[in-house]
Amino acid sequence: MNPTGTTTSTPAPRRRGPRRLTGLLALAVALSVAPATMGVATAAPPQPVNATQPDLGVNVTVFDPSTPLAQIQAKADAIYAQQVANEMGTQRYALLFKPGTYGTATQPLQIKVGYYTEVAGLGASPRDVTINGKVEVYNRCRPNADGTNNCIALDNFWRSVSNFHLNINAAGQDGCRGTANFFAVSQASPMRRVEVSGGTLSLMDYCTDGPQYASGGFIADTLAGTVVNGSQQQWLTRNSTIGSWSNGVWNQVFSGVEGAPSEASFPDPPYTTVEKTPVSREKPYLFVDAKGAYQVRVPSAQKDSRGVSWANGLTAGRTVPLTDFFIAKPTTSVQEINAQLARGKDLLLTPGVYDVAQSIAVKRADTVVLGLGLATLTAVDGAVPMTVADVPGVVVAGVTIDAGTKESPVLLEVGKKNGNNSPKKSGATNPTTLSDVFFRVGGPHVGKADTALVVNSDHVLVDHTWVWRADHGVEGFTNGYLGDTDRWRTNTGRTGVVVNGDDVTATGLFVEHFQQHSTVWNGERGRVVLYQNEIPYDPPSQADWKEPNGTLGWAGYKVGDNVKTHRLDGGGVYGYQRNAAPGITTAMGFEVPTTPGVQLHHVMTVHLDGIGVIQHVVNGVGAQADSSNGGKPRYLADYPVR
Repeated sequence: MNPTGTTTSTPAPRRRGPRRLTGLLALAVALSVAPATMGVATAAPPQPVNATQPDLGVNVTVFDPSTPLAQIQAKADAIYAQQVANEMGTQRYALLFKPGTYGTATQPLQIKVGYYTEVAGLGASPRDVTINGKVEVYNRCRPNADGTNNCIALDNFWRSVSNFHLNINAAGQDGCRGTANFFAVSQASPMRRVEVSGGTLSLMDYCTDGPQYASGGFIADTLAGTVVNGSQQQWLTRNSTIGSWSNGVWNQVFSGVEGAPSEASFPDPPYTTVEKTPVSREKPYLFVDAKGAYQVRVPSAQKDSRGVSWANGLTAGRTVPLTDFFIAKPTTSVQEINAQLARGKDLLLTPGVYDVAQSIAVKRADTVVLGLGLATLTAVDGAVPMTVADVPGVVVAGVTIDAGTKESPVLLEVGKKNGNNSPKKSGATNPTTLSDVFFRVGGPHVGKADTALVVNSDHVLVDHTWVWRADHGVEGFTNGYLGDTDRWRTNTGRTGVVVNGDDVTATGLFVEHFQQHSTVWNGERGRVVLYQNEIPYDPPSQADWKEPNGTLGWAGYKVGDNVKTHRLDGGGVYGYQRNAAPGITTAMGFEVPTTPGVQLHHVMTVHLDGIGVIQHVVNGVGAQADSSNGGKPRYLADYPVR
């Protein structure tokens, strides 16, 4: 990392498949070492963090206003050229901007954001960093069999933008590109703490060939004027301020949003509006103070909140000097990480892929684990990559967790599953929080996990997660893009999320393709704001897609039979089972106990492939989704039906 923002070298490609990170030994991933000569390197003792010039790793570039604009543009363009189609690659990057202004009216800075790239300002407020230009994500266009273009945003995953003021300037772009700042993303691609001025923010890229589909995403703590939803199927906007919102496709959810549209005419348009977010905490962010020292702001949790957190000054919370963090790199051993955590350090994961053969154990209350550049933990030998103890105030943010080739029982466990008489210590006013924590079972390599995320603690907040059993990847199957029998038997993931704790809140819960229930919620007083689920593409037979009691398929969202109180606002379960057996049937999208305290508000199912069937929306209620109404959602305004 060069603090002045000079171009860094491109890392050599890593081989696929797991590598061991254990003991004091790790495989070198230094940029200058080719894969053929990679050996075992001993992790160096931790060095004190330089407060004003911390070593954030070779894949972090920090710019300041004195950096020549051409140099910034060239660096951003070079990373984008590498990452634009690098969906299953191992490279990770962060572009960070110190307080100041970048770009001018005649020479705008125009950044395109590819896979595994984070673009973030380093101000205490988003208004401390202004980008005059654009920060955009476009459709990916790939050829169809007949040679025509298939241009979509359905696979635009794993990237992020945050903490700056974007003053839209399209100088030099063509007519269509000049009409908006395009942010055509799908899952695991958040926009946080951004002020957008000077033009329209479009979540659809309408400037390419069709079909221009997009699968839905997440905005939080953002101020924008006109927002075009366009082709986005499902979307959550949380704690923001908007001027207008153009339309909806399946379900667009607003929670704590000033200027949100009314839900009164649901489902036309399909808006769900929650006046105040029941529990929220903004993601921690890195910033540089007036003396040039790096700090991490850790926002405090809020109840019944609305609007951006920075409207009246600094976001409420606490500031932790970066010197209080242990800065890890992919070569750092898990033993060293755990030793530093035990000494009271917080943890910063620099961009890269960390192969983890034993758990990173977070045991101390109020510990912060912050990843840069979508830092990724990969399970080795069936390890559980991370555990969080039953303590209050832990924040894990900006981390992706991958299953490895040997089955892990779980990828992230929050608290232990205790008996009824054992205390669960996570706090109501200071909940353990997961922000932008993403999970993958398959994709870049074969993956196996029984369950991705298990929450046993009470009072936990999950703020934007995508839990994904891969429907496509580069694992070497005969059909790489869509699932097949090999994938069903090899990329095994039974359940995405299990919640056993009480008073757990999820804002933006995206869970897809698991082989049984994607989500199982056993805790009392659970609250979910937007649930998005796609049932698996690839059951090879109805016998493979059936519960032991004979129920056809597995509901995408299951609330435990003994739960008395639960609420979901805005949920969708849909099917695209093109590689499943013909006529494969799922009895219901949502399965919940029928009791007045369990309430589902604005939920839907839809089938897209003309092959599969979802018989009901909730339990035995709601119309069937099948080939006769393909692509047309089956809505249920409320369950129990009012």
